[in-house]
Amino acid sequence: MSASLQTPGVSRPAPEAATVAVTVPKRSRWRRNIAQPKTFAGRIVLTVILVGFALLFLYPFAWLLAASFKPRGEVFDNSLIPKTFVPENYVEVWNQLPLLSWMWNSIAIALLAAGAVAVSSSIVAFGFAYFKFPGRNILFGLVLATMMLPGAVTMIPIYLIWKETGFLGTWVPLWGMNLFGSAFYIFLQRQFYLGLPKELFEAARLDGASYWGLFWRIAMPLSIPSFVIVFLFEFQASWNNLQAALIYLNAGSVDQFTAPLGIAYAMTKYSPTAGGHGDYQYVMVAALLVTLPMLILFAFGQRYFIEGVATQGRKG
Repeated sequence: MSASLQTPGVSRPAPEAATVAVTVPKRSRWRRNIAQPKTFAGRIVLTVILVGFALLFLYPFAWLLAASFKPRGEVFDNSLIPKTFVPENYVEVWNQLPLLSWMWNSIAIALLAAGAVAVSSSIVAFGFAYFKFPGRNILFGLVLATMMLPGAVTMIPIYLIWKETGFLGTWVPLWGMNLFGSAFYIFLQRQFYLGLPKELFEAARLDGASYWGLFWRIAMPLSIPSFVIVFLFEFQASWNNLQAALIYLNAGSVDQFTAPLGIAYAMTKYSPTAGGHGDYQYVMVAALLVTLPMLILFAFGQRYFIEGVATQGRKG
């Protein structure tokens, strides 16, 4: 009957799905044309720009590498090729500084901090993503609001808390707070959990799975990319955390220092104003060796990092 009511020769408007099918390829071609220049000259210009930025970011590392092979009087001559090649710096640095102890302390503290915040934040994030209870959005908003507090505001209260507990001069203040999670990581993990199919959790509940089983057997294995991202971010943050080590470990033994605090101590030790002889070549060697664990960690975790970013992009 609807066919008899249609006026001959008058075309009906195309459905909305057809319009989407036409516009999406145009948009994707427009983006592809920006990313890949058509002309040979455009590719050359793009290559030169990318290589230039790459060299700009690699220059500090190249300068540090060159300075680590220089003698004391040539460390700050800004030459990328040492005039006097001194590879013995990499042997003598172990006699000058307790570098092995500093690196071990930093690795152990970073592993504890990253593991604690990754697990605790994942549990809290799963609770906000899966459970529905009164005031959930308000409570989640309060968690996010804690990110607006500057670190200088909470520095003294946190110090007084650790002082009353008697953990000053130990590793505990450097990773203990991570047992309560982090607002940014909770938000990141929650967004990942919201993208998981709810049918998986409903089927598991019908099969008798507990709430902990939903998290440990379903949510956790599917969120490995985001878990690795959180672990890498916090490992790097803990590895580079000079301020906390300066507050809680500075009064202890030198062997208990972390790598950033140890390098700061070495800068003061070799400073001529503090009675040193300006042997900064050992500081350069120590700074270069301290970067190696982070390079190795990101080399192994790069696949999960890219996978996690790609998954977040597909959901958006």
